[in-house]
Amino acid sequence: MSAVAEFQHPIGPNTVEQWRAIDVPDDGSRIELIWGYYHVSPAPGGPHQFATDAICRALWAAVKDAGRANDLFPITGVGVEITSALRTALIPDVAVLNARPTATAFPAAAVELAVEVWSPGNTAHERETKIAAYASAGVPFLWLVELNKSKLTAFKLVGGVYREIAVKSDPGVLPGPVPVQLDPTELFV
Repeated sequence: MSAVAEFQHPIGPNTVEQWRAIDVPDDGSRIELIWGYYHVSPAPGGPHQFATDAICRALWAAVKDAGRANDLFPITGVGVEITSALRTALIPDVAVLNARPTATAFPAAAVELAVEVWSPGNTAHERETKIAAYASAGVPFLWLVELNKSKLTAFKLVGGVYREIAVKSDPGVLPGPVPVQLDPTELFV
C-alpha cells in the first residue's frame, strides 16, 4: 500500500495578469489580489471616503507648493502591482505616483507613497499582509489612518522595513515624498 501526499501551495491560482484583466465592479467594491487569491472589499463608506478625499487634497496642495506637480501625482483607488512572484496586487486608498496616471494599474516602482485608511472591519492579518507587501515592493512611504482611533501614522522604508516617523492626531507636517501640512482632525466626521 502506498500513500500519496497532496501538496497545496500557499500561493493561490490567480496571477497579477489575470487581476489586471478582470472587470471593475459596478458597485464600487474593490478587488485586490493577495497571494494569488482575490479579496473583495465593499465600496468605501462615507467616513472612509471623507478621510481619503481630505488626504488627497492635502497631498495635491503639498505637491503644488513643492513645485512637483509635473512629477508627483496624488490619486485615489489606483491598482498597484506589488509582485508577480507572490501574486499580489493592491489598491491603496491614496497613492502618490511618480508617473502620470494614464492606466488603471501601476508597477510598485511608480508609487512614492501608499495610504491605507483602516476601518474596524480590516483584520490584523490583512493589515500585516498589506504592510509587508508594500515594504517588499520598495514603496518609500506608507501612511496608515485609523478611522476608529482618529490618528494617522507615517512610516518610511529603511533597509526594507517600515520605521515609524510620525504619529499625528493634531495639525502638523507629515513626511512623505514632499512635506505635507495636514490636520488629522479634519479627516474624521
